[in-house]
Amino acid sequence: VQLQASGGGSVQTGDSLRLSCAASGLTFSSYVMGWFRQALGKEREFVSYILWSGGITHYADSVKGRFTISRDNAKNTVYLQMDSLKPDDTAVYYCAAKLPPATKWYTNYPYWGQGTQVTVSS
Repeated sequence: VQLQASGGGSVQTGDSLRLSCAASGLTFSSYVMGWFRQALGKEREFVSYILWSGGITHYADSVKGRFTISRDNAKNTVYLQMDSLKPDDTAVYYCAAKLPPATKWYTNYPYWGQGTQVTVSS
């Protein structure tokens, strides 16, 4: 299984970014896809997940209303649209995959991408 995250960068407060995560080596449509982030010196934290059908999503309170997760099962890709970015969103963002059930606990995800850096300056 390989997960390849991309789309990070350095932006200003209030800007937007869209992260992508391309998956291979798994039956993508069967998997829960999650996004997590880890700021320097902090523990990895949940951002969002999406179930196989795309109809069920869940967000951390800190990003609710600003971030949108989506997936394209035909392209084996999950996205994270991040709007109204804040300096507190600065972190390395990781995509992850697991079979159902969905969970926000990162220790339950067996497959991980390499991470993409997002830096938001004020």
